Amino acid sequence: MADLIETYACAPSTERGRGILISGDPKSNSILYTNGRSVIIRYLDNPLKVHVYGEHGYPVTVARYSPNGEWIASADVSGTIRIWGTHNDFVLHNEFRVLSGRIDDLQWSPDMLRIVASGDGKGKSFVRAFMWDTGSTVGDFDGHSRRVLSCAFKPTRPFRIVTCGEDFIVNFYEGPPFKFMLSHREHSNFVNCVRFSPDGSKCISVGSDKKGIIYNGKTGEIIGHLSPDDGHTSSIYAISWSPDSKQLLTVSADKSAKIWEISENGSGNVIKTLVCPASGGVDDMLVGCLWQNDHLVIVSLGGTIHLFSASDLDKAPVSFSGHLKNVNALTVVQSDPKLILTSSYDGHIFKWTQGQGYKGRLEKKDSSQVKCIAAVEQEVITSGFDDNVRRIPLNGNECGAAEQVDIGSQPKDLSLAIDSPGLALVSTESGVSLLKDLKVVSNINLGFTVTASIIAPDGSEAIVGGQDGKLHIYSVSGDNLTEEAVLEKHRGAISVIRYSPDVSMFASADINREAVVWDRASKEVA
Repeated sequence: MADLIETYACAPSTERGRGILISGDPKSNSILYTNGRSVIIRYLDNPLKVHVYGEHGYPVTVARYSPNGEWIASADVSGTIRIWGTHNDFVLHNEFRVLSGRIDDLQWSPDMLRIVASGDGKGKSFVRAFMWDTGSTVGDFDGHSRRVLSCAFKPTRPFRIVTCGEDFIVNFYEGPPFKFMLSHREHSNFVNCVRFSPDGSKCISVGSDKKGIIYNGKTGEIIGHLSPDDGHTSSIYAISWSPDSKQLLTVSADKSAKIWEISENGSGNVIKTLVCPASGGVDDMLVGCLWQNDHLVIVSLGGTIHLFSASDLDKAPVSFSGHLKNVNALTVVQSDPKLILTSSYDGHIFKWTQGQGYKGRLEKKDSSQVKCIAAVEQEVITSGFDDNVRRIPLNGNECGAAEQVDIGSQPKDLSLAIDSPGLALVSTESGVSLLKDLKVVSNINLGFTVTASIIAPDGSEAIVGGQDGKLHIYSVSGDNLTEEAVLEKHRGAISVIRYSPDVSMFASADINREAVVWDRASKEVA
């Protein structure tokens, strides 16, 4: 059995105009975030150590560790919460339908007996607290008329729950069982996030009105505000308290993160503004944050995660990122086998180095979607959904101006003859095209539905896989293909074909997840 060595994780899903709520476990120093139907667990001391939980049936919105770190509760857009163990293959403890719409936030009670969740109740209930083992409701949460974006459990007794949302309201509830206690209407726009300090003495809410309001954790009364001096100039999306409850981290659409000193009387003053490495676009807006141990975790709209050191704020952050959308192509750079390029459905190309992970994004001149990708020396060859094959020169992380050729129908696969510079094989649904220096030298209709293809490094042979699961082997001479053999073993459409590094073998795989390794000389299954 092969061992997993390292994982290059996706980035957190983000949405313009909304904060994201990331969470973590200080004991294992891991963080949780979501992308698509998956919950991603990453370890800040080793970002290449990644676990993925993919059991939700709908896109996941938020996930949180239980206070003892043994369980994770994750919620999705259907209003379902799954509670699963952090060990033993993520064994499912329970699944509950909590709200009738999307869940935006959830929190465990400090005694681990209850969970509160908030979100879009489709006009009915926007908040619900329940027993984690039975799902029975513990309280009544009146007082909101629109989607509740955030909720929090006071971490000390007497227990309180605070909620906030799109109706500009902050509500406090006492219990259990929980009932309405008091309401504040100080915000003049969406209230995006609310959090109690770890010692339970204070609570803060922040909103799209750029305000931060500080409350007494027990009584719910307003005791102070974040000072507007040197404050945020746009929506504040997320907040996280320091472990000692004396400082606060905030992130905003103004592309800055700020650390505030929170005094005993409840006033907050900026003591440091953190500047993240940025390209100057919308993607640099900051939408999520977490203060965990010595790490300040800050997430941008583009999905980049910046790690600052709380004990050395002047130290440059470590930044890593990943794809936001499905990865649809991958290639290993021939001249540097440790360098991997991947492209995703949104047209972005990322660089990864084995042993280090994320090494940056290639800045393309156009936003064309990439379907297939191959790389040699200092250039990348791509094929797209627009029927074009492009040759893009590389200059560090910058892509030069692309040359392109239209091959007349959508490319299915693309491969380069590494030892025969400029020669490429591109397959389409009905056949293949041979390209020399980005000029089409021949279009060949093969008479069957093509699903995958590869050309040998020396350009002498092509293998083409079909919808019917057959592999057709052709010799290549000039601009002609001559069929030499047809191999039958697969029971589904061929999805990928690759030669071994020494070209003595080749492997093929199909849509039924079956892979076959062949001896190239004898054409027998190896």
